[in-house]
Amino acid sequence: MRWTVAFPMFVADHLVPMAVAAEANGFDTITVPDSVFFPERVSAEYPYSKDGNRFWGPETPFVDPFVAISAMAAVTERIRFLTNVVKLPIRDPLMVAKQLSSMAALSRDRVGLGVGLSWIPEEFAWTHTEMRTRGKRADEMIEILRLVCGGGGPQWVEYHGKHYDFDRLMMAPAPDLPVPIYVGGLSEPGLRRAARLADGWISVQNTTAEIVGAIENLGNYRREYGREHRPFEINALATDAFDLDGYRRLAEAGVTELQAVPWYFYGGDPDDLSVRLDSLTRFADTIITKF
Repeated sequence: MRWTVAFPMFVADHLVPMAVAAEANGFDTITVPDSVFFPERVSAEYPYSKDGNRFWGPETPFVDPFVAISAMAAVTERIRFLTNVVKLPIRDPLMVAKQLSSMAALSRDRVGLGVGLSWIPEEFAWTHTEMRTRGKRADEMIEILRLVCGGGGPQWVEYHGKHYDFDRLMMAPAPDLPVPIYVGGLSEPGLRRAARLADGWISVQNTTAEIVGAIENLGNYRREYGREHRPFEINALATDAFDLDGYRRLAEAGVTELQAVPWYFYGGDPDDLSVRLDSLTRFADTIITKF
């Protein structure tokens, strides 16, 4: 079993010391979220809360995930980094590929890309992208990222799709190893996208039952697409699993990497850096070393 620690909405000066501590305490991966800006008013409901409202305020920090990963990679040697999740279709695919390739080179191939679609109409309108085509464009973007960031160093690539089209180009530096791509989301289109195009699926904050159901559906879709024999990762954060028994049940269900936010487990102010640092050590001593 591998272990992920999620760094959601951290103030900027917590990222580097927490990354150093996470590596020292045996975690395998750090995930960071993505939010470009906070629209004062949104014309859609947040899909992951009961009342449809966002649970964070406008001043909540979201350090750009590519910048955050680059900074943390510079002070670590082993631990991997993963976005959870980049809102892919509000970006340009070649610009994402350039950032991802550069991060892979700087970190010596310790990065992965978790992707999602975004639910906020204003994000598409104000970044001059189209919400209506976000799913189809995300599919093409993943194919482009596979070409540019597929390992083997710089290579000539070209792409001719419905939404993106370019002739032969080479991007350098380029990863020596393929950058793994994970797809998030519980919807059928999201799960199908993960099964068809990705190296794995990554959850948001879900219950054990939701994660187990997603794993079952992913298995069915992967068989449908003839991809059941390919390696596939499940990186999951369960909102109702906090101990060895809960984590073991998730592992038995097919989770390959377990996420945790241990500063909520042991008391103290979860926003305090010393509490966060101490919680990593306590989690490593009580869970990781005993799993």
